[in-house]
Amino acid sequence: MADILWQAALLVFDPRVLITALLAGAFGMFVGAMPGLTATMAVALLVPMTFFMDPIPALAAIVAASGMAIFAGDIPGALLRIPGTPASAAYVEDSYRLAMKGQINMALGTNLLVSCIGGLVGVFVLIAAAPWLAEFALRFTSYEYFWLAALGLSCAIFIASADPLKAGVALLIGLAMATVGLDPTTGVPRFTFGQVNLLAGVEFIPAMIGLFALAEVMRGVIRLNHKAPPVTMPQGEGALFKGVGGVIRRHPKNIVRGSLMGTLIGALPGAGADIAAWMAYAVSKRFSKTPAKYGTGHVEGLVDASAANNAAVGGAWIPALVFGIPGDSVTAIVIGVLYMKGMNPGPTVFLQNPQLIYAVFMIFILTTLMMVPLGWVAVKVARQALRVPSRVLLPIVLAFCIVGAFAMTNSVFGIVIMLALGLLGWLLEENGFPVAPIILGLVLGGMFERMFMTSMIKSGGDLGAFFDRPIAAMLGVCVLLIWGAAILGALRRMVRGRPARHAD
Repeated sequence: MADILWQAALLVFDPRVLITALLAGAFGMFVGAMPGLTATMAVALLVPMTFFMDPIPALAAIVAASGMAIFAGDIPGALLRIPGTPASAAYVEDSYRLAMKGQINMALGTNLLVSCIGGLVGVFVLIAAAPWLAEFALRFTSYEYFWLAALGLSCAIFIASADPLKAGVALLIGLAMATVGLDPTTGVPRFTFGQVNLLAGVEFIPAMIGLFALAEVMRGVIRLNHKAPPVTMPQGEGALFKGVGGVIRRHPKNIVRGSLMGTLIGALPGAGADIAAWMAYAVSKRFSKTPAKYGTGHVEGLVDASAANNAAVGGAWIPALVFGIPGDSVTAIVIGVLYMKGMNPGPTVFLQNPQLIYAVFMIFILTTLMMVPLGWVAVKVARQALRVPSRVLLPIVLAFCIVGAFAMTNSVFGIVIMLALGLLGWLLEENGFPVAPIILGLVLGGMFERMFMTSMIKSGGDLGAFFDRPIAAMLGVCVLLIWGAAILGALRRMVRGRPARHAD
């Protein structure tokens, strides 16, 4: 074992590997901070360069870029209320409101340090329990994935505002959008209205940019046209990490819970950091002593979700390395790179190339620690950029929105989706409807429908089959309890509200 670790260390601490990781990390920071440019895109853009690299520098570039991009998505979320990556959308409202209260240092400092801690937890779980967790993930069938998707959709109950009815309407809008495109079972086009561009469905990234970024730009333009006082851009003086130590000391359970949840969800093929962040935020709100503060600039949910989405990065490598099954879109690219380099991921890689596996573990630890200094520089640079006046900044933000929407679809139709959903998001928020549940419905709607139809076909229409397997039964009971609690809560509010109306 000592010889293997020494060989792995020699591979990792080569100057070329370290420089590659540093440059790829800086690139990942830049891509993640641009609205609409995801961690997957950062990795995909690096793939052509990996053709000319040895295996270890290639893996170092991918690990560094993906981890940095996940954190960097928090920066525009806090500064502009525009999530840089989908994994940042779950807690963008809290980040932005904290920044507007003058607590931008605490918000981004907490994001950065907790992201680092969550990433390290994910790595250590990857090292200690990779085979066991991968085997657990492989036990999931369509029944378990259906309940997992249902559990994720139930998060809308917890992440929404104080009005569950409006949150439910927003969630249904997102689910309706998820039905656009080819039917996953029959392949028949649905709700495409003859548009070939809609056969692939409503693209998630242009939709997210429209609902969050473009809607915010529209509000800014309206304020300028009405000569209203411009919105004060978030300001924060002093050290970036001022007050962050107190946050970490107050919420150690949240960090541990979010990190473990992120690792477990990341280990499930197809789940990834996006779903991990949403579910961790929802669980945090459910068990918080002050759930009413969530969405108003509360740091507690931010701690859970930041830890979860970075822990999921390491978790997603578990099925990829152990069984050659991608945990998310990033590891799907990684598997392709490994095959390209002549190394087949799977159980045999632990026997044939153990030094490679331990080199990957070391790269994870190194790049996660590298996140702190690189993140500090990225935050400083981004904050200086926001000293630009709103009349200049808004067109720049709009330009980034257009580039992000176009880059994802490589067509003007992505920009059309962004414009349409930007208008929808603005109208909804002006009338008190939250937009976060729309994103949740759009993310999980396809998986929810696909797994339900697959399960019904396998069971011959028997709904009891959804509870036959132990893990599926456990998840199903959790979902039904959550729905029951939500219905009872709504009924109690209705009963309490009646006397108040009579009194008026």
